[in-house]
Amino acid sequence: MVDMRKPEELLRGAMLRVTRPRTAVLEAVRAHPHADADTITGVVRDELGTVSKQAVYDVLSALTDARLVRRIEPSGSPARYEARVGDNHHHVVCRICGAIEDVDCAVGAAPCLSAADDHGFEIDEAEVTYWGTCPACAAQQDRHMEDPTRSNK
Repeated sequence: MVDMRKPEELLRGAMLRVTRPRTAVLEAVRAHPHADADTITGVVRDELGTVSKQAVYDVLSALTDARLVRRIEPSGSPARYEARVGDNHHHVVCRICGAIEDVDCAVGAAPCLSAADDHGFEIDEAEVTYWGTCPACAAQQDRHMEDPTRSNK
């Protein structure tokens, strides 16, 4: 679940200094779930003007370490960030366009899966990525199959 308290309150609660870049990055992640760092940098630059990509990466790292944002890394994609933390939800990723959506745990509370052998670990989270084709890409594939003379332009 996304914590909708003001960014300043979340930062203070995580013992992080409140700065304009941190506030802007947290707001950008909230407004653009599953965005990559480049997208977040663009949103933050629109808000603040000049800000370096490295500053955005540093803020994302601090927010991730403080568990105010979650970093996900679908195979073949740059890292993505979201503000929905603490509920151990999963993701579905489109193999064609890379769209990502949240998927709630299939069974109960976190970690919502049980390892066959936990090797003595105390498991508190399971990360699952479902792969498939999103509705928009599936519809486009269907249209191309119905009319094989259509170009892909």
